[in-house]
Amino acid sequence: MEKLDINSSKRSQFIDITDAVQKVVDRSGVENGMVFLYVPHTTAGLTINENADPAVISDISWKLSRLVPEADGYTHNEGNSDSHIKSSLFSNELFVFIENSSIALGTWQGIYFAEFDGPRKRQVLIKITT
Repeated sequence: MEKLDINSSKRSQFIDITDAVQKVVDRSGVENGMVFLYVPHTTAGLTINENADPAVISDISWKLSRLVPEADGYTHNEGNSDSHIKSSLFSNELFVFIENSSIALGTWQGIYFAEFDGPRKRQVLIKITT
């Protein structure tokens, strides 16, 4: 297992980790298998989405802020209930196939770490199997 360190710089932020995941796959030497990613945080998540047009991620962030506003009468004392809700809408784990030593994503896809309670130091745990 490897750990990918991530430093978010905003309260809500999508960070493209596609290249970092591919580097872990490259180091593993695995040609065909699976890469598993896991975020051990309750206010962050993972998603696969378009990484060709940054407007897509911007639109997702904009819509999330309207669907789950930061302040909305929540009872959680820490003041980050919206972050917990947003992370529950996403996943804290995902897997991607490895084919011919490359992560098997679609033409426009990228892997994103989704921060909802930053800025923070975070980790993504990565495990590769054959």
